[in-house]
Amino acid sequence: MKTLAIDIGGTQFRMAVFQGDRMIRRETRATDRAGGREWMMQRILELALEWREEPGYSRCGIGFGGPVLFDRQRVALSTHVGGWSDADLPGELERVLGVPCIMDNDANAGALGEAVFGAGVGCDPLFYMTLSTGIGGGIVWRGEVLRGADSYAGEIGHTVIRPDGPLCLCGARGCFERICSGLWLERDYERPAKELLRDPAFVARYVVDLAAGLKTVVMLLNPERIVIGGGISKAGDRLFEPLRQELKRQMTSWSRARIDVVPALLVDDSVLFGALALTRLIDSTSVPTL
Repeated sequence: MKTLAIDIGGTQFRMAVFQGDRMIRRETRATDRAGGREWMMQRILELALEWREEPGYSRCGIGFGGPVLFDRQRVALSTHVGGWSDADLPGELERVLGVPCIMDNDANAGALGEAVFGAGVGCDPLFYMTLSTGIGGGIVWRGEVLRGADSYAGEIGHTVIRPDGPLCLCGARGCFERICSGLWLERDYERPAKELLRDPAFVARYVVDLAAGLKTVVMLLNPERIVIGGGISKAGDRLFEPLRQELKRQMTSWSRARIDVVPALLVDDSVLFGALALTRLIDSTSVPTL
């Protein structure tokens, strides 16, 4: 059984083909934000059709970089790339590819990928955070993604950590994403995040805000483990060691909640593996919409 997996992000999009649980093809390409939805759909379909070989795909899973209305299987919006509001992305792909498609927010897909195949195996509950162009979060509890009443559970990126902070694209001030995401780090400091994170003095300041956002997760959810994926997580120990120390410092003194924060094991492929795991719901008689 072949599965097509798609990961649509604000900076890059990735696609892969799985034979069973084994990845047999994969490609990463840059996202053209100016091209919007039309450009993205053209590139996705070109590659999907180019890769399609007999017996073809059996199904398709999608992780989308923005809020997704899971029960309706529609994109809510994208704050990084235009043209996606209320888009029926799975339906468009189904019409061309002729196979069932299922979609979730990329952070939910990443959470599922790490829970089933990566650093979160056996952890319950698991919180996954994507720390890249933007910031998103996903929760896996008892083997299922916890999506909330309206598919917005885990949207930690727009938790306010500095009420008097700078204006975010969402209209609020001091959002976690506005302070800590790669997009804004580069705009604020005029240097890419990868370069900034080589500077221990910058990291020492950066983890104060990063830990403030994660403290909310620890106190609210008490996850067994927090897994962080996305491009910024590739900084490795020079980020994670000071982050753990700062989170421990900020934690409420009486709390005995564990502080287990690790980088994603699947690195850039968390969402692709999550898209694969998501397709298992296609055979289910009831798609969970917790």
